[in-house]
Amino acid sequence: MPELPEVEVVRQSLNKKIKQKKVEKVIVRNRNLRFKIPFNFERILKKQKIIGVDRFSKYLILCLSNKSYCLIHLGMSGTIHLVQNNKDNNLTNTSFYSSPKLPEKHNHVEIFFSKFKMIYNDPRRFGFIEIINNFELLKKRFSHFGPEPLELSFNLNYILSYFKSKNKNIKNFLLDQKFVSGIGNIYASEILFLSKIKPTKKAKSLTKRDCKKIRFFSKKVLLDAIKKGGSSIRDFKNILGKSGNFQKNFRVYEREGLKCKKMNCKGIIKKIIISNRSSFFCNSCQK
Repeated sequence: MPELPEVEVVRQSLNKKIKQKKVEKVIVRNRNLRFKIPFNFERILKKQKIIGVDRFSKYLILCLSNKSYCLIHLGMSGTIHLVQNNKDNNLTNTSFYSSPKLPEKHNHVEIFFSKFKMIYNDPRRFGFIEIINNFELLKKRFSHFGPEPLELSFNLNYILSYFKSKNKNIKNFLLDQKFVSGIGNIYASEILFLSKIKPTKKAKSLTKRDCKKIRFFSKKVLLDAIKKGGSSIRDFKNILGKSGNFQKNFRVYEREGLKCKKMNCKGIIKKIIISNRSSFFCNSCQK
């Protein structure tokens, strides 16, 4: 599943291509995604101008000229493709975990602009598309989410107060969107490695210094990943057909059995399962 950096890369790519473009037509070929696409979806989008493409956590937000919003969540296998009119489209993928070319099947939604169309493809149909009627409802939609690591509200006092008396391990907290938004399994492992904290450590046992490191490295890891175009575990491509490169910087993720990359560390990267998710850590560095 794409995490915050990958969705941000898609947002940047889409914003360059569809901002200020007018929707000419919408075709829904399959409404049965994770949540059913509303039957008035085509009518709502038609003739609207895309004011811009925003993002919160792992959600793309198309801001429409009628002051409503179209939310897109890519789920496990959702991809977005831009197909130019009357051109050979060798690279269409703006999204994650799929071929960079437009697949023949599972193209559920097509949004037409004057010179190209945007296609939402999703073989597993775990993603969804949703219309939010106004800004107040948009804020309410995300009210149960925690702050993003890049926001000022994700500060030391917030982290310390949230962890107080909590028995849950720190890895699960980093994946808990109620605590912090946008971090997934890949980046949680990388953040904890740089923080020198074992993923099974109880939140309530973290020191003030530990919490400072979690705050600092959460921001650093995500910004580095965005700068490098996200992580291409398989075939992630942005709008220009370029792969993400952050996977070349993985320190622990999917490095089970390999030596720790830290200088003078003789530790080995181990893999354990926490809440049905793979967790990677150094058996020497992380305490």
